[in-house]
Amino acid sequence: MYKQIIAVAIALCAAGTPLQAADLSANIGWNSDYVFRGILQDTSSANAGLDLEEGGFYLGTWAASVSPGLEYDLYGGYNGTFKKFGYGIGATGYFYTDDYDDTYLEINLNGSWKFFSVEAAIGKYENSNGPSQDYLFLAGKAEYQNFYGLIGGYSRDFEGSYIELGYGDTLTVADTDLFDWSLAIIFRGDDLPTKGTEDDTYLTLGFTKGFAINLPKN
Repeated sequence: MYKQIIAVAIALCAAGTPLQAADLSANIGWNSDYVFRGILQDTSSANAGLDLEEGGFYLGTWAASVSPGLEYDLYGGYNGTFKKFGYGIGATGYFYTDDYDDTYLEINLNGSWKFFSVEAAIGKYENSNGPSQDYLFLAGKAEYQNFYGLIGGYSRDFEGSYIELGYGDTLTVADTDLFDWSLAIIFRGDDLPTKGTEDDTYLTLGFTKGFAINLPKN
């Protein structure tokens, strides 16, 4: 079911995104600790991505180094606004090489109002060493200027929660934006998986550089 939904979502996004009118961008980055939804994936992780956007529709792929191997994601969806509210619906697949992990497939929902946003991921973990598992991830985020605070957690076959506090900005020299940077501290709940580490607090530093790619016009 999740595979079919993700395939349909990506097909719809591609159909609604004329290549000549779309915005294509790329990004590269690095994190001192790659922590995703409160779970440490790897230390000193490099990443890169490619995104195509037009009229609210988006398609993209993103990859990060995880030892051993590579994580690569595929996603697509639509983001829109209604009066003062933002909303979005999409789908994401998380895939891995070198037996680092198995496949995660998700339906993604999000909403926002002023400084507050929420997200939900309805997912399935395709475990090659056992039965598949269903999970629901929920998170709420509040932002003020460049600061943010986030609370997230899992339910169903997965359990656990975490709190993340952070700050992000752009380093600018002589009116030129060099790169984006972020600093965050993550407090992992005792019931959240560890992926081999017993640490319950992570301090992460990240850098990202984005690039616009000019597409040929007819």
